[in-house]
Amino acid sequence: MQDKYSPAEVEQSAQQHWIATDAYKTVEHAKDKNGRDKKKFYACSMLPYPSGKLHMGHVRNYTINDVMYRYLRMSGYNVLMPMGWDAFGMPAENAAMANGVPPAQWTYSNIEYMKKQMASMGLAIDWSREMTACSPEYYKWNQWMFLKMLEKGIIYKKTGTVNWDPIDQTVLANEQVIDGRGWRSGAVIEKREIPMYYAKITDYAEELLDHVETKLPGWPERVRLMQANWIGKSTGVRFAFPHDIKDDGNENKLINDGKLWVFTTRADTVMGVTFCAVAPEHALATFAAKNNPALQDFIAECKKGSVIEADMATMEKKGMPTGLFVTHPLTGAQVEVWVGNYVLITYGDGAVMGVPAHDERDFAFAKKYNLAIKQVVAVEGKTYSTDAWEEWYGDKESGKTVDSGKYDGLGYQAAVDAVAADLTAKGLGEKKVTFRLRDWGISRQRYWGTPIPIIHCGDCGDVPVPEKDLPVVLPEDCVPDGSGNPLNKHEKFLHVDCPKCGKPARRETDTMDTFVDSSWYYMRYTSPQSSDAMVDSRNDYWMPMDQYIGGIEHAVLHLLYARFWTKVMRDFGLVKFDEPFTNLLTQGMVLNETYYREDAAGKKTWINPADVELTHDDKGRPVTAILKEDGQPVIIGGTEKMSKSKNNGIDPQAQIDQYGADTARLFTMFASPPEQTLEWSGTGVEGANRFLRRVWAFAYNNAARIEGAGAVDVVQLTDALKTLRREVHKILQQADHDLKRIQYNTVVSACMKMLNTLEAAKLEDSPVANAVLAECTSIFLRILNPITPHITHALWQELGFAKQQGDILDAEWPQVDASALEQSEIEMMIQVNGKLRGSITVAKNADKAAIEALALANESVQKFLTGAPKKVIVVPGKLINIVA
Repeated sequence: MQDKYSPAEVEQSAQQHWIATDAYKTVEHAKDKNGRDKKKFYACSMLPYPSGKLHMGHVRNYTINDVMYRYLRMSGYNVLMPMGWDAFGMPAENAAMANGVPPAQWTYSNIEYMKKQMASMGLAIDWSREMTACSPEYYKWNQWMFLKMLEKGIIYKKTGTVNWDPIDQTVLANEQVIDGRGWRSGAVIEKREIPMYYAKITDYAEELLDHVETKLPGWPERVRLMQANWIGKSTGVRFAFPHDIKDDGNENKLINDGKLWVFTTRADTVMGVTFCAVAPEHALATFAAKNNPALQDFIAECKKGSVIEADMATMEKKGMPTGLFVTHPLTGAQVEVWVGNYVLITYGDGAVMGVPAHDERDFAFAKKYNLAIKQVVAVEGKTYSTDAWEEWYGDKESGKTVDSGKYDGLGYQAAVDAVAADLTAKGLGEKKVTFRLRDWGISRQRYWGTPIPIIHCGDCGDVPVPEKDLPVVLPEDCVPDGSGNPLNKHEKFLHVDCPKCGKPARRETDTMDTFVDSSWYYMRYTSPQSSDAMVDSRNDYWMPMDQYIGGIEHAVLHLLYARFWTKVMRDFGLVKFDEPFTNLLTQGMVLNETYYREDAAGKKTWINPADVELTHDDKGRPVTAILKEDGQPVIIGGTEKMSKSKNNGIDPQAQIDQYGADTARLFTMFASPPEQTLEWSGTGVEGANRFLRRVWAFAYNNAARIEGAGAVDVVQLTDALKTLRREVHKILQQADHDLKRIQYNTVVSACMKMLNTLEAAKLEDSPVANAVLAECTSIFLRILNPITPHITHALWQELGFAKQQGDILDAEWPQVDASALEQSEIEMMIQVNGKLRGSITVAKNADKAAIEALALANESVQKFLTGAPKKVIVVPGKLINIVA
């Protein structure tokens, strides 16, 4: 055994051993040494995008998964830890445009490099199950599901609103729209209506919401709340404002059958309506603009800018009157119709009722355009004013209706019920449940994605690709140039014969949203290389997943779409469960310091922390910073999430090259509980490395004693040896508890405490002591192994444990020896009048009288007693409380 710890040698040797033994190949129905089926456990990290390099967020995510895998494997479980690649999507197209290479070439090159990085981390990945989203063998099943869902009406085609770049002549994703302009061209973005395919996730809205409460107890509460809020169930009233507006250019028919439909959760305020607002694309807006150039210009302006819901919520609310009026369904009053830039045609009926007195957005709109504000709900003791909005104006719980005719004096629910009943009686409305959730638009007007399996024929219309012709293979030789989807120019892909009539036709060039790829990839891991089915019987063994691990940024859409996709697969008879993920852990972000310089125009240039030199005050706080390259000052910007934009990332490979993977793993597990943010610390990394050097030195110094040691003979144990075993087994007990609850930072603390205990023991060189030393070291290495698998693999072999127990990877998890925890003597704390004044050591079975006598005789306690105490209370095994 070499005397110095060499991470590179240790880790290379361990990894070669794991490869040679195919250590992480997982099979279904694995048996234990007694021939019984092991209990399965499927632990999976959210798959990465192959961007080119791992970042510290990846390292943390996968190490959490790896620690769980190794602990459970040693505990007797059949554990699966797979990996794959979310390989389609816009970033690859952007990189292709920047580098002039096909996205496929860029993607596969990145995958190759990132796999090497994962191998260097020592991750227990079963690579035989690897999936890649851009592989035809994988996306064939996206296409197959699309066709099945189309057949069942779960996928349908309709016109959708998109971001259109008029210069690049292409549709942009929301993230490509910056301040209302195209990210490449800088052109003002327009809203366009184009035909797209949608998945009817709204058909599952009620079940998705119900299962948040009933079937996801292993999910964080905040994630469940985010899911529920996104689905957004609302109970209210849908009703109509009648009108007699006719379109002379369309056979003089009533527009929308003479009804302007709206939905509201505040039907109690319906008597306070002073205007209605419609979306710029609404039929009434189109009609009103026919002979109104100013309104035409306003509608055109509204159609520019982002279609992102968050942007719509925060942008300035603008409107223009149409000159049209509709009739209030209960009062008969004429209500003016406005066009509002904040009203979305895709939400509900594309129109809203305006009640400025009791809706903050409507209040601001009415103040801006001098519209009437009519109070119809009052709260006792409060005085309403139209001068400024106050929160209680929108309070539906405390108020009573006023100035509302027959509804006066009613509370919220009573007023809603009465209004709904009257509207229903008039045939103009009804109670209705609506959801914030909208159907999932899965069409993307981009190249690098799963081709939508539709063929457009001039005679037959839209024709599904026959199942026997799947997959529709995406050409991998295209190089996007920003001027639209290159598939439209790819003659070999584009032109095809119609499957129905045989005439020349063309393929659909839209591709699927990459959320389709990530909605079921975790099930493909269970059925790798399955050519005849999307998933096979192996999926029944592994799913539902026992533990899913990923960032909080995926808490809404990815998880929601995965849940929806699972339910559709269930309804198609492909799976036998309702929810895919039993437990969810959302790991915290990795933070680091930021540094920058700012020019005269206020533009910031961000500087990587590795290039900065700091000076500190006497308390260790950073005071000044300079750039190492030129010695000039830089500004300390504070701690933020590691990101490319702030240039504050740490290259994991550089850390591995300098300190080894085990050091990186140890630091990321120790610095913070998994679900909390982790602040990067160079000194913390160095500390982790020092600890591992101590581990190696301890093993080296005791190797001869440990390797030749026999079994522990408890009869011959001295008090010192009993104390050592008790401490080690107590720490094991706590570490085991913390591993079960995924608090890996305290597991590392336990390892550090155990090493301190072993180093401080200074045992004599005897067969009895060496047996205890070997037992305690064996426990220590097994606890440390899930965190740092390379060094513990090496030391397990060097110290001879592998000869009796095989690889540490499959060694049995150490069990707490209850007899070792027993103590003949215990320490009891002494309080005088509730304040701690000392302690005594007593025999474990000492009676109350003996304990009292020892406590009263204690020298520290005597100082606080002036005579006989009033009362002595003994809490067995814990403390003595003396009332003086």
